[in-house]
Amino acid sequence: MAAAIPALLVLFVLWRWRADPTLGFIALARMVAQLLLVGYVLVYIFEADTPWVVLAVLGVMVVAASWIALRTVPELRGTLYRDAFVSILVGGGSTFALITQGVLALEPWYEPSFTVPLAGMIFAASMNSVSISAERVFAELRRGVSYGDARRIAIQAGLIPIVNSLLAVGLVSLPGFMTGQILSGVSPLIAVRYQVMVMCMIFGASGLSAAVFLSLAGRRAVARSVSGA
Repeated sequence: MAAAIPALLVLFVLWRWRADPTLGFIALARMVAQLLLVGYVLVYIFEADTPWVVLAVLGVMVVAASWIALRTVPELRGTLYRDAFVSILVGGGSTFALITQGVLALEPWYEPSFTVPLAGMIFAASMNSVSISAERVFAELRRGVSYGDARRIAIQAGLIPIVNSLLAVGLVSLPGFMTGQILSGVSPLIAVRYQVMVMCMIFGASGLSAAVFLSLAGRRAVARSVSGA
């Protein structure tokens, strides 16, 4: 409750300045409810310790991430959902497989306490990059920019959040993953190694997913968006 004080102050400022605080309040309430719910779900997943449950969770993540990613272009959700799904599955899924099976060599391969949190970070990064890329590419096309230039601008925009994080890590901020390990008593040097892995996987998943999406969307979706379909 004490940690919520700054958030409540922001809602108060919005109210005093006649800005609608409703969305902020709903977002905070949903955050608390969703995290409480996911806490119970994770307890079940960890206790079940079966590959089918883990695969089902990963599937839900990809389906939800693909839908949310197209929030920036809601009029094209029906047209682009399959492209978003494939891009997040390919870009995020390949990165997830490499990290869990090649780098960490999990035993068993579906170890829930590793796979679920890592998948969450990877698919969230893919979702954000696809979302920004989708908004940017169609915005540029509506300005009359050629598809090649629009695609280049879009993938650069999609990578802005993770590139900023790469530049700032260790100087401006200590990432949550690394901070959590240090607070739990892990050596900072070991925590750094894990954080390097995390940053590389997020950058890779973001870039690959954006690239696949922009390639799949192609000129078919471009033509439809420009024509207003």
